[in-house]
This record gives sequence, structure tokens and C-alpha cells, in this order.
Amino acid sequence: MATTATQAVLDTPAAEFRLPATDGKTYALDDVAGEKGTVVVFICNHCPYVKAVIDRMVSDARVLMSESVGFAAICSNDAASYPEDSFENMKRFAKAHDFPFPYLHDETQTVARAYGAVCTPDFFGYNADRELKYRGRLDEGRTTPPRAGAPRELVEAMRAIATTGVAPADQKASIGCSIKWKDE
Repeated sequence: MATTATQAVLDTPAAEFRLPATDGKTYALDDVAGEKGTVVVFICNHCPYVKAVIDRMVSDARVLMSESVGFAAICSNDAASYPEDSFENMKRFAKAHDFPFPYLHDETQTVARAYGAVCTPDFFGYNADRELKYRGRLDEGRTTPPRAGAPRELVEAMRAIATTGVAPADQKASIGCSIKWKDE
């Protein structure tokens, strides 16, 4: 069942983290932050919404990274209940889609909770001062590609944030599978 990202409080500072990545390194927020802004996206391997957007997301990440916007993806799903989202499968997923950014494993789910992530994919766009300016979607595509000529909403928002410090006022929430929380 699809879940819609909740409205976030803009200007909230990015939560610090230090997580292992599929490339064998460990990354903190400082390591992934870009000079002109940063995108942190919560994804997983099994979600049909993520699978539908992953190649566009990787392409858009390459564009943003070339423009000094940092980019990182985080998987926070409970791998015990969803084995397709295990760390080993994250490594395969990142390689299969040629991720140019770190794919981080939030096994304890503390980072997802700190960010208020609710679905996959769930995009958080920060300015150079790491204040939240964008909580929207990649584009209008969901489980199917967007129409020809559709705006690249994340790219356009992050470009605006990088150059003016201001994101578009009209931010459409991301929709995807719910984060698979561990039983508490």
C-alpha cells in the first residue's frame, strides 16, 4: 500500500549520521554534503516505486553531483522481515544501478526516525547550510515514467536552492512503500 511523505518543517537542520555504505566505507553527513546543497533520500531494494524511479534518480543524482550538490541514499528497512533489503542485497542493487553516490545502511533505523522518513523513496533537499528546503518527489512518475517533458522536480528544486537559497513553494509529496519498521 502506498504511503505519502508527510509535510516537513522547512529550515529544520539535517540530522547527523555515521553509517556503513555498500562500498565498504563509513560515511557521515559531512562526507556526503555538497558545497551548494545536499540530497538525502530514503530508498530500499524491493519497493516497486523505487524500482520504477531508480534509473532516473541515478541520472538526476549525477547531474546534481556535477553541480556541487551532495547526494546519498539510505536504506532503513527491517531486513529480517524484508530480506531483499539486506545489506548484501543493497550492495548488489547499488552495483546493478551504478550508484555514483553512497548507499548507506541504517540498520538501527535511528537515522530514518531522526529525518522523519516515512516512505521509499523519500527525498530531503538541504541548502549549503544544511537546512531543509525541499521535501518533495523526484518527478511526477510513480510506478510508470513521467510524461514527456515533465519537470525534473528534484533537480529543479535543488538548482534553485543552490543558486537562490529558495526552493519552489509548490512541493508535491513523494509517494512510495512505507518504511518497514522493526517491531518495537
